[in-house]
Amino acid sequence: MMDSGLISVLLIAVVAIIVISVFFSFFPVMLWISALASGVRVGIITLVAMRLRRVTPSRIVNPLIKATKAGLGLTINQLESHFLAGGNVDRVVNALIAAQRADIPLEFERAAAIDLAGRDVLQAVQMSVNPRVIETPIVAAVAKDGIEVKVKARVTVRANIDRLVGGAGEETIIARVGEGIVTTVGSSGTHKDVLENPDSISRTVLSKGLDAGTAFEILSIDIADVDVGKNIGAFLQTEQAEADKRIAQAKAEERRAMAVAQEQEMKARVVEMRARVVESESQVPLAMAEALRNGNLGVMDYINMQNIEADTQMRESLGKPNDNSGPNQPNERS
Repeated sequence: MMDSGLISVLLIAVVAIIVISVFFSFFPVMLWISALASGVRVGIITLVAMRLRRVTPSRIVNPLIKATKAGLGLTINQLESHFLAGGNVDRVVNALIAAQRADIPLEFERAAAIDLAGRDVLQAVQMSVNPRVIETPIVAAVAKDGIEVKVKARVTVRANIDRLVGGAGEETIIARVGEGIVTTVGSSGTHKDVLENPDSISRTVLSKGLDAGTAFEILSIDIADVDVGKNIGAFLQTEQAEADKRIAQAKAEERRAMAVAQEQEMKARVVEMRARVVESESQVPLAMAEALRNGNLGVMDYINMQNIEADTQMRESLGKPNDNSGPNQPNERS
């Protein structure tokens, strides 16, 4: 009897512990008590309803307690709707508290929109209080005298909360500052002007309003380092001269090839003409024989033609210089 009674008591105790654990896990009583102790009026039914909507009550109530203590005047519906939209409630509340302490006007709707846009609203508020320094990479630019100048700048920026939604980021600031440096150095007469007055770069770049359309406000642009690079002008002139030389060589080679082709063509024409002459000369005896047979050419005419040809050959031989004979020696034919 004693054993069965003890077992029953133990079973009842275990069941009671399980029921109490399930009750306190589903009904956040301790969180409700903490909220009441902090002056936050929230009903236990509201916390249970959060459980049913798959919202962790502590992620809503704890930021609400901080907001109430800071005097922000937020409601539980605002925080819960932002949580359901995928936002970070605790970060938004911390940003609102920091903005209130720094006397920066920031409403909950604006902070929630910034957080949902993917920006760190707390970091933005901190950057509004404590500006941030962005260091640009080394920007290479060429002055009008052809000398390369390498410039490195530090840009001090402050977050512009009103333009955090839809505003450009740090990459745009760096790109615009680099573009301004290239333009300023490129408009300088010589690289010595840049080395003598590096602050002219910062003044010119700062006056261009490079922070337009960005999420930041540029406070200052300081030139950290200026170095002299290569003589780009001389290098480009050398490359141009080398290119011109190659073009001239190519054109000369083209003209030489055309001259060789024309010479070969002329030689072929000469050979063809000689062949035609030989062919024509081979027809002369046949034509003379035909003329003799037909009576168009007499014997005396043929003999006279032979004499004229012999005389012509003699004159040609006399007209040619004789290398073996001296200046006072007569020609062998004479």
